[in-house]
Amino acid sequence: MPVPVPQQRSVPAAETSHGDLTLLVIEDDPAGTTITVPELSAAAGTRVRIRTARNLTEAARLLTDDVDCILLDLALPVTGSDSGPGTGPAAGATGPDPVSERAEELAALTHVLRIAPLHAVLALTAEDDTELAAEAVRVGAQDYLFRGELDARVLSRAIRYAVERKRADMAQHQLTESRLRAQENARLERGLLPTPLLDGSGLSFAARYRPGRSRALLGGDFYDVVRTPDGTVHAMIGDVCGHGPDEAALGVELRIAWRALTLAGLCGDELLSTLQQVLEHERQSEEIFATLCTVDIAPDGRRAGLCLAGHPAPLLARHGRPARLLPYEDGGPALGLLPRARWPRRQVELGGAWSLMMYTDGLIEGRVGTGTSERLGQDGMVAMVNGRLEQGLAGEELLEAAVAEVRELNGGELTDDVAVLLLGRDPERIRRWGGSAPRSHPASSVTGRPLGVQRPPL
Repeated sequence: MPVPVPQQRSVPAAETSHGDLTLLVIEDDPAGTTITVPELSAAAGTRVRIRTARNLTEAARLLTDDVDCILLDLALPVTGSDSGPGTGPAAGATGPDPVSERAEELAALTHVLRIAPLHAVLALTAEDDTELAAEAVRVGAQDYLFRGELDARVLSRAIRYAVERKRADMAQHQLTESRLRAQENARLERGLLPTPLLDGSGLSFAARYRPGRSRALLGGDFYDVVRTPDGTVHAMIGDVCGHGPDEAALGVELRIAWRALTLAGLCGDELLSTLQQVLEHERQSEEIFATLCTVDIAPDGRRAGLCLAGHPAPLLARHGRPARLLPYEDGGPALGLLPRARWPRRQVELGGAWSLMMYTDGLIEGRVGTGTSERLGQDGMVAMVNGRLEQGLAGEELLEAAVAEVRELNGGELTDDVAVLLLGRDPERIRRWGGSAPRSHPASSVTGRPLGVQRPPL
């Protein structure tokens, strides 16, 4: 009958001991170990409890959470019930195999490491078998001891060393796993950020994205830009209420759904109604909602349709004129609030040369000065952007300066997610480049990967 694996502690023994030590000795002749408890306690400087087991089956019953270290005799015979997969002679073997022989010599150690993965293990072997001792450490033991040199002082020091080394090994293992998980999560989050599809549009694009959660790459804010076969450029920016990973996941779902529906030909109220159905099916609670702003820019680039679902209105800047907010009186409610809501589409004139800034409320809800409850607000943002325009800033420089100034006014990092994107059209530049704007590749402030964007002509 196979030996049941005992329930293991969730942390190594060294983290749970309080000075006293418990040693489990596994050898077929425990009486042969001449070290007594008083001797070991005196050498260790603390009270030491010794348990003895004559075989692996008995050891499994004695292996409880208060055991700090295991002293295993490598010469301990392993019965058929003790051996696990990978031990014992290979089936069909016709001659001596050094690898198989070494595996048989370490069968007891392999079994102990399998049933006690969080315990420190000391291997006990003959003095003339240094190769086996070194192999035991390579397989997983923390240290080895020779029978002929075993005394209370050597054993007590080895126990302490083995326990601390096991603790360090477990900490390093957990740190490595955490780093690997963090790297994997980072790759997944980067893969979920959008890649704008603007080839052939002649429009420039720039974006800034910063999640509010510390050490996160993705928040509840989301955006996307695509060009459909008829030449229309569709842009979207949205915000799921909340800042956790569930909200970030929902934002990704809404963004992907928006892109699919847009490429399928939906627009305006029909698209937003379908997105609301997606939100209602995917959200964790009925209290979750999302704001959204969509813009569809005509192929000639001079006009656009605007839909607002509880979202701040975009900012439009034309050459030689102050930036202003687009009309927002006809907006509808946020997605997920009203079951039969409607979102009217409003036609707006963009003109020949322009830049359109879309943003989430994280940009305008920062405080103005430390120790004050006053928020920047949309009017403050408009004034701030106009001030930067008067300085001659445009495109990437404008976005970078705007986000930096909002953070400075707030007196530190913003607690909410922030997403800002900038679309622009410059007819003169389009003519100069033969029908398409020149392309540059600034890196995203979040991912560091090229977005394939151009600088807007503000």
